[in-house]
Amino acid sequence: MKLMGFDVGSKTVGISVSDTLGWTSQSIEIIPIDEENEIFGLDRVEELVKKYQVEGFVVGLPKNMNNSLGPRAEASQKYGKMLNERFNLPVDFQDERLTTVQAERMLIEKADVSRGKRKKVIDKLAASLILQNYLDANGKLTKK
Repeated sequence: MKLMGFDVGSKTVGISVSDTLGWTSQSIEIIPIDEENEIFGLDRVEELVKKYQVEGFVVGLPKNMNNSLGPRAEASQKYGKMLNERFNLPVDFQDERLTTVQAERMLIEKADVSRGKRKKVIDKLAASLILQNYLDANGKLTKK
């Protein structure tokens, strides 16, 4: 089952996709959104769903360190609900605490990427980490 992972922000959404067997995640794109004006990039997501023949979604859930849900987590849940309603595909959520920090550390330590270049790729790398963590923990999408 091929899955698509999302790192949802207020201005961009990082997107990744798994291989067909659900073993690995690959960063594919960052799409611009405007949460304030309710522009969520779903037309572009639709193009990617068709291109990659996606069968389900994994959305990063940015929980607070005390495991509670704040405004960003609620925004991610809303995005997941929109995906489910638009595509009628299952959606699951993956705790993404510290994923962006992990992505930035990887870019600094492993790739020695400048701050400006990191900003351009951080969201899709975070989406890939979210999806990879999900695949490693679950192996497949839980039907919801």
